[in-house]
Amino acid sequence: MPNLKPTTRIDVIGKLDLSPEKEPGFYLESKQQKKFLIKPPNWDTVGGDSIELLAIQNEREYQSMIKLQQEMLEHAKVQGKLNSKRVEEIYEMQMNLRKRFTEVNDFMKECEEKKRIAEEKIIEEQEKQLEMKGKIEEFQKEIAVLTEFRDIMSETVERFEPYEEIIKEVIDKTEAWSSVKDCTDRCDALMLAQKEIAEMEKEKYKDIESKRAEMAKIASEAALKTLGFMNELTQMEKEYKSARSDCLKWEKVLADVKDSIAEDELTKKRMFDGIHLMYRDLCKRRGINPYHKKLNIEKQLDFIRDEIEILQKVVNGCRQK
Repeated sequence: MPNLKPTTRIDVIGKLDLSPEKEPGFYLESKQQKKFLIKPPNWDTVGGDSIELLAIQNEREYQSMIKLQQEMLEHAKVQGKLNSKRVEEIYEMQMNLRKRFTEVNDFMKECEEKKRIAEEKIIEEQEKQLEMKGKIEEFQKEIAVLTEFRDIMSETVERFEPYEEIIKEVIDKTEAWSSVKDCTDRCDALMLAQKEIAEMEKEKYKDIESKRAEMAKIASEAALKTLGFMNELTQMEKEYKSARSDCLKWEKVLADVKDSIAEDELTKKRMFDGIHLMYRDLCKRRGINPYHKKLNIEKQLDFIRDEIEILQKVVNGCRQK
Protein backbone atom coordinates (compact mmCIF):
# COMPACT_ATOMS: atom_id res chain seq x y z
CA MET A 1 0.00 0.00 0.00
CA PRO A 2 1.38 3.45 -0.84
CA ASN A 3 2.09 5.96 1.88
CA LEU A 4 -0.52 8.70 1.47
CA LYS A 5 0.82 10.88 4.32
CA PRO A 6 3.90 12.96 3.37
CA THR A 7 7.08 12.74 5.37
CA THR A 8 7.31 15.81 7.58
CA ARG A 9 10.56 15.10 9.44
CA ILE A 10 13.96 13.72 8.60
CA ASP A 11 16.45 12.03 10.91
CA VAL A 12 18.80 14.99 11.20
CA ILE A 13 19.84 16.56 14.47
CA GLY A 14 19.99 20.32 14.90
CA LYS A 15 18.58 23.13 12.80
CA LEU A 16 18.49 20.88 9.75
CA ASP A 17 15.67 18.95 11.41
CA LEU A 18 13.12 20.71 9.15
CA SER A 19 10.13 19.85 7.03
CA PRO A 20 11.22 18.84 3.47
CA GLU A 21 8.12 20.56 1.99
CA LYS A 22 9.16 23.92 3.52
CA GLU A 23 12.96 23.76 3.23
CA PRO A 24 13.85 21.55 0.26
CA GLY A 25 17.15 23.36 -0.21
CA PHE A 26 18.49 22.46 3.21
CA TYR A 27 17.23 18.92 2.74
CA LEU A 28 19.07 18.49 -0.54
CA GLU A 29 22.17 20.11 0.94
CA SER A 30 22.02 17.76 3.90
CA LYS A 31 21.60 14.76 1.59
CA GLN A 32 24.53 15.73 -0.69
CA GLN A 33 27.13 17.16 1.73
CA LYS A 34 28.91 14.37 3.55
CA LYS A 35 31.86 16.47 4.74
CA PHE A 36 29.90 18.90 7.00
CA LEU A 37 27.00 16.60 7.81
CA ILE A 38 27.61 13.54 9.96
CA LYS A 39 24.81 11.20 10.82
CA PRO A 40 25.80 9.48 14.07
CA PRO A 41 24.35 6.15 15.03
CA ASN A 42 21.65 5.81 17.58
CA TRP A 43 22.62 6.48 21.25
CA ASP A 44 21.66 3.01 22.47
CA THR A 45 23.65 1.03 19.84
CA VAL A 46 27.24 2.30 20.17
CA GLY A 47 29.02 3.85 23.15
CA GLY A 48 30.52 7.33 22.87
CA ASP A 49 29.70 11.00 23.40
CA SER A 50 26.28 12.07 24.44
CA ILE A 51 23.66 13.53 22.13
CA GLU A 52 24.23 17.08 23.44
CA LEU A 53 27.93 16.94 22.60
CA LEU A 54 27.16 15.62 19.14
CA ALA A 55 24.63 18.42 18.66
CA ILE A 56 27.21 21.04 19.77
CA GLN A 57 29.79 19.54 17.44
CA ASN A 58 27.34 19.53 14.56
CA GLU A 59 26.37 23.12 15.38
CA ARG A 60 30.02 24.24 15.30
CA GLU A 61 30.59 22.44 12.03
CA TYR A 62 27.43 23.98 10.65
CA GLN A 63 28.51 27.52 11.68
CA SER A 64 31.94 27.02 10.12
CA MET A 65 30.23 25.76 6.96
CA ILE A 66 27.96 28.86 6.84
CA LYS A 67 30.99 31.13 7.37
CA LEU A 68 32.87 29.34 4.62
CA GLN A 69 29.79 29.61 2.42
CA GLN A 70 29.59 33.38 3.05
CA GLU A 71 33.28 33.77 2.23
CA MET A 72 32.86 31.73 -0.93
CA LEU A 73 29.79 33.80 -1.86
CA GLU A 74 31.70 37.09 -1.36
CA HIS A 75 34.64 35.70 -3.27
CA ALA A 76 32.25 34.58 -6.01
CA LYS A 77 30.73 38.09 -6.17
CA VAL A 78 34.14 39.72 -6.40
CA GLN A 79 35.23 37.16 -8.95
CA GLY A 80 31.97 37.77 -10.88
CA LYS A 81 32.63 41.51 -10.99
CA LEU A 82 36.18 40.85 -12.16
CA ASN A 83 34.93 38.39 -14.71
CA SER A 84 32.25 40.84 -15.98
CA LYS A 85 34.92 43.53 -16.23
CA ARG A 86 37.19 41.15 -18.08
CA VAL A 87 34.30 40.17 -20.36
CA GLU A 88 33.63 43.82 -21.13
CA GLU A 89 37.34 44.35 -21.83
CA ILE A 90 37.36 41.27 -24.03
CA TYR A 91 34.22 42.50 -25.87
CA GLU A 92 35.83 45.91 -26.33
CA MET A 93 39.03 44.26 -27.55
CA GLN A 94 36.96 42.06 -29.88
CA MET A 95 35.17 45.10 -31.30
CA ASN A 96 38.51 46.87 -31.82
CA LEU A 97 39.95 43.78 -33.48
CA ARG A 98 36.84 43.44 -35.65
CA LYS A 99 37.05 47.11 -36.61
CA ARG A 100 40.78 46.72 -37.33
CA PHE A 101 40.07 43.57 -39.33
CA THR A 102 37.39 45.43 -41.34
CA GLU A 103 39.82 48.28 -42.01
CA VAL A 104 42.58 45.86 -43.02
CA ASN A 105 40.17 43.89 -45.18
CA ASP A 106 38.97 47.08 -46.90
CA PHE A 107 42.58 48.16 -47.36
CA MET A 108 43.43 44.77 -48.90
CA LYS A 109 40.42 44.95 -51.19
CA GLU A 110 41.37 48.47 -52.18
CA CYS A 111 44.93 47.30 -52.86
CA GLU A 112 43.65 44.39 -54.95
CA GLU A 113 41.37 46.75 -56.90
CA LYS A 114 44.26 49.18 -57.46
CA LYS A 115 46.44 46.27 -58.54
CA ARG A 116 43.77 45.07 -60.99
CA ILE A 117 43.30 48.59 -62.39
CA ALA A 118 47.08 49.00 -62.68
CA GLU A 119 47.38 45.64 -64.49
CA GLU A 120 44.56 46.63 -66.86
CA LYS A 121 46.24 49.96 -67.53
CA ILE A 122 49.57 48.19 -68.13
CA ILE A 123 47.89 45.84 -70.61
CA GLU A 124 46.17 48.78 -72.33
CA GLU A 125 49.43 50.70 -72.49
CA GLN A 126 51.22 47.66 -73.91
CA GLU A 127 48.50 47.23 -76.52
CA LYS A 128 48.69 50.95 -77.38
CA GLN A 129 52.48 50.65 -77.55
CA LEU A 130 52.23 47.74 -79.98
CA GLU A 131 49.61 49.63 -81.99
CA MET A 132 51.77 52.75 -82.09
CA LYS A 133 54.77 50.65 -83.15
CA GLY A 134 52.70 49.25 -86.03
CA LYS A 135 51.55 52.73 -87.00
CA ILE A 136 55.14 54.03 -86.82
CA GLU A 137 56.27 51.24 -89.14
CA GLU A 138 53.39 52.04 -91.53
CA PHE A 139 54.26 55.73 -91.43
CA GLN A 140 57.91 54.92 -92.12
CA LYS A 141 56.89 52.81 -95.11
CA GLU A 142 54.58 55.58 -96.34
CA ILE A 143 57.36 58.13 -95.85
CA ALA A 144 59.69 55.93 -97.89
CA VAL A 145 57.05 55.63 -100.61
CA LEU A 146 56.41 59.37 -100.54
CA THR A 147 60.15 60.07 -100.70
CA GLU A 148 60.42 57.85 -103.73
CA PHE A 149 57.33 59.51 -105.22
CA ARG A 150 58.86 62.95 -104.55
CA ASP A 151 62.02 61.96 -106.39
CA ILE A 152 60.01 60.62 -109.29
CA MET A 153 57.86 63.74 -109.35
CA SER A 154 60.86 66.03 -109.28
CA GLU A 155 62.32 64.14 -112.23
CA THR A 156 58.98 64.33 -114.01
CA VAL A 157 58.73 68.06 -113.38
CA GLU A 158 62.22 68.57 -114.72
CA ARG A 159 61.35 66.50 -117.78
CA PHE A 160 58.06 68.30 -118.48
CA GLU A 161 59.30 71.80 -117.67
CA PRO A 162 59.91 72.69 -121.39
CA TYR A 163 56.32 71.68 -122.15
CA GLU A 164 55.09 73.99 -119.44
CA GLU A 165 56.94 76.88 -121.04
CA ILE A 166 55.40 76.01 -124.40
CA ILE A 167 51.92 75.90 -122.79
CA LYS A 168 52.49 79.33 -121.24
CA GLU A 169 53.49 80.74 -124.62
CA VAL A 170 50.38 79.22 -126.23
CA ILE A 171 48.15 80.64 -123.48
CA ASP A 172 49.72 84.08 -123.92
CA LYS A 173 49.07 84.02 -127.64
CA THR A 174 45.52 82.54 -127.53
CA GLU A 175 42.37 83.63 -125.67
CA ALA A 176 40.86 80.12 -125.16
CA TRP A 177 42.49 79.70 -121.77
CA SER A 178 43.06 82.30 -119.12
CA SER A 179 45.91 80.51 -117.30
CA VAL A 180 47.89 77.32 -117.11
CA LYS A 181 45.65 76.10 -114.29
CA ASP A 182 42.58 76.62 -116.44
CA CYS A 183 44.15 74.59 -119.20
CA THR A 184 45.19 71.80 -116.84
CA ASP A 185 41.75 71.80 -115.19
CA ARG A 186 40.05 71.43 -118.55
CA CYS A 187 42.45 68.67 -119.53
CA ASP A 188 41.82 66.92 -116.24
CA ALA A 189 38.07 67.32 -116.72
CA LEU A 190 38.34 65.85 -120.21
CA MET A 191 40.42 62.97 -118.91
CA LEU A 192 37.96 62.32 -116.09
CA ALA A 193 35.05 62.57 -118.52
CA GLN A 194 36.79 60.15 -120.87
CA LYS A 195 37.42 57.79 -117.96
CA GLU A 196 33.78 58.04 -116.83
CA ILE A 197 32.61 57.50 -120.40
CA ALA A 198 34.80 54.40 -120.66
CA GLU A 199 33.44 53.08 -117.34
CA MET A 200 29.87 53.80 -118.42
CA GLU A 201 30.57 52.07 -121.74
CA LYS A 202 31.81 49.00 -119.88
CA GLU A 203 28.75 49.05 -117.61
CA LYS A 204 26.44 49.41 -120.62
CA TYR A 205 28.18 46.52 -122.35
CA LYS A 206 27.74 44.46 -119.22
CA ASP A 207 24.07 45.44 -119.03
CA ILE A 208 23.57 44.58 -122.69
CA GLU A 209 25.22 41.20 -122.21
CA SER A 210 23.13 40.51 -119.12
CA LYS A 211 19.98 41.55 -121.01
CA ARG A 212 20.93 39.30 -123.90
CA ALA A 213 21.48 36.41 -121.50
CA GLU A 214 18.13 37.13 -119.86
CA MET A 215 16.40 37.33 -123.26
CA ALA A 216 17.99 34.05 -124.32
CA LYS A 217 16.97 32.47 -121.04
CA ILE A 218 13.42 33.83 -121.35
CA ALA A 219 13.24 32.66 -125.00
CA SER A 220 14.44 29.17 -124.06
CA GLU A 221 11.99 29.04 -121.15
CA ALA A 222 9.17 30.25 -123.43
CA ALA A 223 10.12 27.64 -126.06
CA LEU A 224 10.13 24.93 -123.40
CA LYS A 225 6.77 26.12 -122.07
CA THR A 226 5.34 26.27 -125.62
CA LEU A 227 6.62 22.77 -126.34
CA GLY A 228 5.08 21.58 -123.08
CA PHE A 229 1.78 23.27 -123.96
CA MET A 230 1.86 21.66 -127.43
CA ASN A 231 2.42 18.26 -125.90
CA GLU A 232 -0.40 18.87 -123.43
CA LEU A 233 -2.63 20.05 -126.30
CA THR A 234 -1.84 16.91 -128.34
CA GLN A 235 -2.56 14.74 -125.33
CA MET A 236 -5.81 16.63 -124.70
CA GLU A 237 -6.82 16.19 -128.38
CA LYS A 238 -6.19 12.47 -128.08
CA GLU A 239 -8.22 12.32 -124.92
CA TYR A 240 -10.98 14.40 -126.54
CA LYS A 241 -11.15 12.06 -129.54
CA SER A 242 -11.28 8.98 -127.34
CA ALA A 243 -13.91 10.62 -125.12
CA ARG A 244 -15.92 11.63 -128.21
CA SER A 245 -15.81 8.05 -129.55
CA ASP A 246 -16.91 6.79 -126.15
CA CYS A 247 -19.70 9.37 -126.06
CA LEU A 248 -20.92 8.37 -129.53
CA LYS A 249 -20.85 4.71 -128.54
CA TRP A 250 -22.71 5.36 -125.31
CA GLU A 251 -25.10 7.69 -127.14
CA LYS A 252 -25.95 4.85 -129.54
CA VAL A 253 -26.39 2.48 -126.62
CA LEU A 254 -28.55 5.06 -124.86
CA ALA A 255 -30.67 5.50 -128.00
CA ASP A 256 -31.19 1.73 -128.18
CA VAL A 257 -32.04 1.70 -124.48
CA LYS A 258 -34.52 4.54 -124.98
CA ASP A 259 -36.10 2.73 -127.95
CA SER A 260 -36.39 -0.49 -125.96
CA ILE A 261 -37.81 1.42 -123.00
CA ALA A 262 -40.33 3.16 -125.30
CA GLU A 263 -41.29 -0.18 -126.87
CA ASP A 264 -41.66 -1.71 -123.44
CA GLU A 265 -43.80 1.21 -122.30
CA LEU A 266 -45.93 0.90 -125.46
CA THR A 267 -46.28 -2.85 -124.98
CA LYS A 268 -47.13 -2.29 -121.33
CA LYS A 269 -49.76 0.31 -122.20
CA ARG A 270 -51.21 -2.01 -124.85
CA MET A 271 -51.25 -4.86 -122.37
CA PHE A 272 -52.96 -2.66 -119.78
CA ASP A 273 -55.52 -1.54 -122.42
CA GLY A 274 -56.13 -5.17 -123.43
CA ILE A 275 -56.61 -6.18 -119.79
CA HIS A 276 -59.00 -3.29 -119.24
CA LEU A 277 -60.96 -4.14 -122.43
CA MET A 278 -61.17 -7.80 -121.36
CA TYR A 279 -62.28 -6.66 -117.91
CA ARG A 280 -64.99 -4.42 -119.41
CA ASP A 281 -66.17 -7.23 -121.77
CA LEU A 282 -66.41 -9.70 -118.90
CA CYS A 283 -68.29 -7.12 -116.79
CA LYS A 284 -70.60 -6.47 -119.74
CA ARG A 285 -71.12 -10.22 -120.21
CA ARG A 286 -72.16 -10.55 -116.58
CA GLY A 287 -74.22 -7.42 -116.85
CA ILE A 288 -72.44 -5.43 -114.19
CA ASN A 289 -70.76 -2.07 -114.29
CA PRO A 290 -66.94 -2.04 -114.07
CA TYR A 291 -66.11 -0.78 -110.62
CA HIS A 292 -62.29 -1.13 -110.78
CA LYS A 293 -60.31 1.77 -112.18
CA LYS A 294 -58.15 1.46 -115.25
CA LEU A 295 -54.86 1.62 -113.36
CA ASN A 296 -55.89 -0.96 -110.76
CA ILE A 297 -54.49 -3.86 -112.81
CA GLU A 298 -54.18 -6.31 -109.93
CA LYS A 299 -57.89 -6.23 -109.11
CA GLN A 300 -58.78 -6.46 -112.79
CA LEU A 301 -56.52 -9.50 -113.24
CA ASP A 302 -58.01 -11.15 -110.17
CA PHE A 303 -61.50 -10.60 -111.60
CA ILE A 304 -60.45 -11.92 -115.03
CA ARG A 305 -58.85 -14.97 -113.39
CA ASP A 306 -62.02 -15.73 -111.46
CA GLU A 307 -64.17 -15.36 -114.59
CA ILE A 308 -61.83 -17.59 -116.63
CA GLU A 309 -61.94 -20.25 -113.94
CA ILE A 310 -65.73 -20.09 -113.99
CA LEU A 311 -65.76 -20.37 -117.79
CA GLN A 312 -63.32 -23.30 -117.65
CA LYS A 313 -65.64 -25.05 -115.18
CA VAL A 314 -68.60 -24.41 -117.54
CA VAL A 315 -66.62 -25.74 -120.52
CA ASN A 316 -65.58 -28.83 -118.59
CA GLY A 317 -69.21 -29.43 -117.53
CA CYS A 318 -70.41 -29.14 -121.10
CA ARG A 319 -67.73 -31.58 -122.33
CA GLN A 320 -68.82 -34.21 -119.77
CA LYS A 321 -72.36 -34.07 -120.96
